[in-house]
Parts: sequence; structure tokens; C-alpha cells
Amino acid sequence: MHPSRIRPLARAGLAATAIALSAPAWAQGLVKVTPLGGIEGEFCPQDRALVFEDPNGTRLLYDPGRTVAGAADPRLGKIDVVLVTHMHGDHVGNAHSKAPNSGSCEAPDMSVSALPATSAVSIAVAKKAKVVTGSEMPPFFAAKMEAAGGNPADSILARFGGSVVVGGVRIATVTAMHSNGVVPDFIGGELGRMMKAAGIAGDVGLATGYVLTFSNGLVTYLSGDTGVTADQERVVRDLYHAKLAVMNIGDGFTTGPREAAFVINELIKPAAVIASHANEVGTVQGKVRPGSKTETFIKAVKVPVHVPLSGRTMSFDGAGTCTAGC
Repeated sequence: MHPSRIRPLARAGLAATAIALSAPAWAQGLVKVTPLGGIEGEFCPQDRALVFEDPNGTRLLYDPGRTVAGAADPRLGKIDVVLVTHMHGDHVGNAHSKAPNSGSCEAPDMSVSALPATSAVSIAVAKKAKVVTGSEMPPFFAAKMEAAGGNPADSILARFGGSVVVGGVRIATVTAMHSNGVVPDFIGGELGRMMKAAGIAGDVGLATGYVLTFSNGLVTYLSGDTGVTADQERVVRDLYHAKLAVMNIGDGFTTGPREAAFVINELIKPAAVIASHANEVGTVQGKVRPGSKTETFIKAVKVPVHVPLSGRTMSFDGAGTCTAGC
């Protein structure tokens, strides 16, 4: 080839390399989100659990709750990190179904006790996963993991204002306004009986939410059980620039659909949101139920709302856009 042709081709190759290197982070893979709810293809009252899979293969289980059928649930696969927002049984797992799709959407099976270890601990020990929590929760989980035959050092702290990196995913805790007592049933023994008789719970500090930063650049806010907070604007939006949110809409115990819509529209302003914790039959045959809180939330929100149908994997790029499964 004539030298005059080599130089332009070389310049073109260098230009292509430069473009590739300067391409946005979201061009480098997708984050997969799989709901592990009570009934395949539906959004049901007890549904909390989500599995996030980073493009690098790291898998995080968020609030296993009561719909993950223990550590043997075949839907779990490899789990590297278990995230727990607070100690209520519907999040940490005080009971669970005997198998996926047990019971019905309206009346899910929760016949298997997870006491006193919790489903979160049983899953983490079986999967040799880390449990990441904030506030004063890590010592509680360390003790439970050791009692279950696991490694107490696998209980990792990420307290407000700080973060940890596990498997290439950065995990930060953020404020959640909610109660967080350890019920006596999780404590057991004579102390647990005395606490139950007195009507008191153990103190493990404040409930938390999470902000996850994945290797493709996607920043995701997990609200946990919370009300409206100023941090949703100043920290989640202004500091972390979250592009995807998982927002509780159940009302009574957390933000309702109106309040949750305000958080999304006016405070966080993400590119998309996954509805969560509706405490209702949100869908029938995979379609949003008319008159439901889920429908109210969808109609009130200005960005795409994705309904977490159990077992249906959604894929997100770094900009928070769903590219498949939504």
C-alpha cells in the first residue's frame, strides 16, 4: 500500500479508538434487575426482593423479605452481596414461602419460619456472600452469621456519608425515615422473652436506603422504607446523580403513591423508576390493576415507571434507560 494511504488510515484508526475511549460509560454493558416476588409475572403485596447484576457479573440481593424461598430458592443463583435496609420481617425475612409461586398473589405462602437467623443471614451464609448494612446493624448480622456457621467478617458496614466497594459495585447508605427495631423473636432466649413481655425492641440505629454505582456508570437509589426527606434532593440527586430509583409506594408505613411521585418528580428527578413495596395486588395477569396504588403512582410520575413483575428481568444502561424487559 502506498505510504500516502497508510497515514490517513492510521489517523482514522486513532480517531476510532479515541471515540471508543470517550464513549459514555453506559455503552459498556447493562445492569440486569430481576424481581423475586411471590407469583411469577405479577406484582404482589409482599414483593420486595430484587437481584441486581452488574455487567461484571457481581450479583446483589436487595431486601430478600418473605418471597425468596430461603437459601435454596433456585431463582437466586450466585449472590455476592445481600443488602438489608432495616430489620422489619418483610425486608430482612422472618418467614418465607416453601417454594416459588406458593400460595396466591392475594394470599402468599409464608409458612416457613426464618427465625432466629433471618432469611438474609441464611442466604448470605449459604452463598458465602457479604451482608452490607448501615447504622448499627453490622454487629447484629455478624453475630447471626457466626451463629449460623458463617464468617462474621462478612458483615460489612457502610455508614451515612461513606461507601464501600464490593465486587466492583460502590455501595453508599443514605437516610431513610422509618423505624428499625429488632423484634424479640430475632433475639430469642430469655432476653427475647423478657423484651416481648415488656413490649420493647432492640436498637440497631436508623433505617437506611442505598445508592449503588455500577461498573457501567448507572447510579441507582434504593429507597427502603422511607418518608419524604431533604436528602432525596441534596444527596441522592445533587451528590450522587441517581438515574434509576426503586421507590416504595405502599402508604401507611412508607411514602404513598402521591408522596412517592413528588419524590421522583421534584426531588430525585431520575430517568426512570421501579415501583416497589405497594402492599397490594398491583397486577392481574401481568397488567396493572385499575384503581390500584400502582396505577395512581404511574399516572402521577413524569418519567417511565417500571412495574417489577416477578421473574421478569429488566436491563438498564448507564443513563437509566430500560433497554429490555420493561
